[in-house]
Amino acid sequence: MLNSSIKKTFSLITSQRLSAKENMHMDKELFESFKASDMPIFRVYAWEESFTYGVSQKINSIKNLNHLSKYKQNYAQRITGGGILFHGNDISYSLIIPTSYVKNLSVKQSYELVCNFLMEFYRSLGLNPVYAKDLEEIHLSKSDYCQEGFEPYDILVNGKKIGGNAQRRSKDTIFQHGSIGIDNSMYSMGNSLEDLGVKISFEEARILLLKSFENTFSVVFEQNNKDILYAS
Repeated sequence: MLNSSIKKTFSLITSQRLSAKENMHMDKELFESFKASDMPIFRVYAWEESFTYGVSQKINSIKNLNHLSKYKQNYAQRITGGGILFHGNDISYSLIIPTSYVKNLSVKQSYELVCNFLMEFYRSLGLNPVYAKDLEEIHLSKSDYCQEGFEPYDILVNGKKIGGNAQRRSKDTIFQHGSIGIDNSMYSMGNSLEDLGVKISFEEARILLLKSFENTFSVVFEQNNKDILYAS
């Protein structure tokens, strides 16, 4: 179980700053090639300035498409749902685990369990994160753009949505990925850590994200031979 006290070893992949297509190709490859007997995977990565869109979205039917032209061809479709998410000033993670790690939990329960390390990450920065479902004043809604809608397990700080996460499952595998805006140096909807008063570099965020995951789930990391140092 992911929430057991028994130490588990995760394969750690740290990727360089890649295009949207390269990052999403790697996520797809990791998800589709994963076997239940494999070592679970945790990947941390950076992006070129780009955007991604959800698996059920059709790019030509998205509202306000004109302002996306600045990204030229640097965009890609995710293997998960949700709306458009802008990248370039964010840190992202991907998690691939066997379904046995969350045995006897519903989809919602397992999603909340996985997100515990993100809550720990924000708390370690002195923030007070809550789920959208726990705030009466938040109206749950969907949007073409990830940061404009509110899903039950979106994470908010001071009533402001921060980051975005999504999950996909197969019979034997659970895949989850997400992004957290570090600063507001590039155009993006939503809020970054800088907008919430936190100044942090990518490297500092990377170290803290790994530490939060290690502490939350009692894991140790083993460098993967696919590991590529990111370009800062």
